[in-house]
Amino acid sequence: MRDLTYFVAVSMDGRIAAPDGGFDVFPTTGDHIDMILRDWRDTVPALGLEAMGLQADGDRFDTVLMGWGTYAAGLPYGATSPYPHLEQVVFSRSHGQEEVPASVRIVADDPVAEVQRLKKENGVGIWLCGGGQLAAALVDEIDRMVLKVNPFVLGDGIPLIAGTYDPAMFDLVASNQYATGVVVNEYVRQR
Repeated sequence: MRDLTYFVAVSMDGRIAAPDGGFDVFPTTGDHIDMILRDWRDTVPALGLEAMGLQADGDRFDTVLMGWGTYAAGLPYGATSPYPHLEQVVFSRSHGQEEVPASVRIVADDPVAEVQRLKKENGVGIWLCGGGQLAAALVDEIDRMVLKVNPFVLGDGIPLIAGTYDPAMFDLVASNQYATGVVVNEYVRQR
C-alpha cells in the first residue's frame, strides 16, 4: 500500500500561505533548497526543473494531490500542468475537467475515498501538496508529514490543516536544520 505524505513549507505559526494564497515570503534559495533538489526533486514544479536543467527522478512520488487554490497558484505563470512528471489530481467541487489540460484530473468526489483508492494502486508514493482544507479532509489518511518550518510568523493565512479540534498523533523521526534557518521535521503517524 502506498503512503500519503504531506510535504509542505510552513511558517513557525503554522501557515502554508498568506491570506490571499500567496507564498512569496517563503525563500526559494539556500541550503534547504539544495536538499529539496537532491532528495525531494519530484516536488519541484516542471518550470523550476526546466529552469535549472534538472529532471524529476520519480524516487519518492508518482502522484500529487492538491486543492484548487494550490493548483491555481501556478496559473499566472502558465503552469497549467505544474507536475507533468506525476499523476496530477486536483480536488474541486466548483471547477471542472474542461478547465484544465488532460494531464490534470479534477475530482469532485470525496477526497478520502479517492486517496484510499490511490493507496491500493501500485506505485511509489502520493504527495499531498496542499492546501489546508484538503489536508483537514485527508488528515486521517496522512501517513507521513514533512514540514519545512521557516523562521518567520505570518500572523494570518492558510493554516497547515484547516480542520476542527481532533488530535492526531505523529512521531518525529528526523529533524534537520539548515543555514537558512529552515528546519525540516519529518513525522510518521502513530498507528
